[in-house]
Amino acid sequence: MREIIPYGRQDITEEDINIVVETLKSDYLTQGPRIAEFEEAFAEYCGSKYAVAVSNGTAALHLCALSLDVQKGDKVITTPITFAASANCVRYCGGEVVFADIDPDSYLLDINKVRELLENAPKGTYKGIIPVDFAGRAVNLEAFRKLADEHGLWIIEDSCHAPGGYFEDSKGNKQICGNGKFAELSIFSFHPVKHIASGEGGMITTDDEELYEKLLQLRTHGIVKGDEKYQNSIEFATGSSVMSKGVETYPNWYMEMQDLGYNYRITDFQAALGSSQLKRADDGLERRRELASQYYKAFQDKGYIKGQSGVVEGHAYHLYIIEVEDRMGLYNFLREQNIFAQIHYIPCHLMPYYRQFGWKEGDLPNSEEYYMHCISLPMFPTLTNEEQSFVIEKVNSFYEG
Repeated sequence: MREIIPYGRQDITEEDINIVVETLKSDYLTQGPRIAEFEEAFAEYCGSKYAVAVSNGTAALHLCALSLDVQKGDKVITTPITFAASANCVRYCGGEVVFADIDPDSYLLDINKVRELLENAPKGTYKGIIPVDFAGRAVNLEAFRKLADEHGLWIIEDSCHAPGGYFEDSKGNKQICGNGKFAELSIFSFHPVKHIASGEGGMITTDDEELYEKLLQLRTHGIVKGDEKYQNSIEFATGSSVMSKGVETYPNWYMEMQDLGYNYRITDFQAALGSSQLKRADDGLERRRELASQYYKAFQDKGYIKGQSGVVEGHAYHLYIIEVEDRMGLYNFLREQNIFAQIHYIPCHLMPYYRQFGWKEGDLPNSEEYYMHCISLPMFPTLTNEEQSFVIEKVNSFYEG
């Protein structure tokens, strides 16, 4: 029997292993120099001013919502075709998630559906939008930025699927996902099946210095260090009712918790792995696009393929999706061949948790129709041409007998 071909797989090289071992042998395991190195390299990769490394993509989303002061009752719009964390971050802060339908061709949040929600509500009803670069296809954030500005909204770009992805703006310029030009904040994940793997881990990018400083504080229990940031007096910090002679600054041990933050820090050895993986990110992205092109050519004239990710400029291809009839039959057949395709995603609004807020079948027909037919085929840089041909052959044989 052929070895299992999963839908996604990490690629760990000797170089990756060596840098992690080197870090494990160093003086730092948690908060060390590798984290800042990773942040600086990732910010440069995206073209943003700042980057903040965190424990995972969900933590990144939560910190974004906190830093933008999402509060109880605040309404935020997002897509139902995403991992639940994209919506849950709003709920963590007590906000209300409002789902808008997807564009059936791109599978992305439909800006026209978002516009309808905004125009049919009193000004100020909504606080923000969380568009998702689903499957690796970049959302046109220039268009969303214009709409958000018309209604006074912030944007969090969920770019977990799309490091290195981009869209072309109205002037023909490439706008890299997470570059900070249109969204207040963008987030990424370094889960093993993503483009860059660090075991677990996430990153937030931004061009906003104030938000950057807030994220650093919230990432570490709401604690700050630095004379210019402190609120208590030097006398209090030193433990003296009368300032000791010659004491003009706060002692080295001193720190202040100024907000209710979290322990959302990444480790130094995870950051080391992430930095090593980042060096190969462009090569991996090129390979993903080659695989996508082969899938597209193989399926473009097949009548049983209702839709597919296709060949799209700037697409980062975390996933390659086809839409088919008898999706359940194909899924089971592929597993019998040790091809472990996956389904992305069950619409969030139909999860039992969100049904309790009144969401029901029929509310978002494009998303629900997509879910009935979607299946994600194996897509990762180390997938061989022979393995991909085998996947294509088995998909075709299921429908062609």
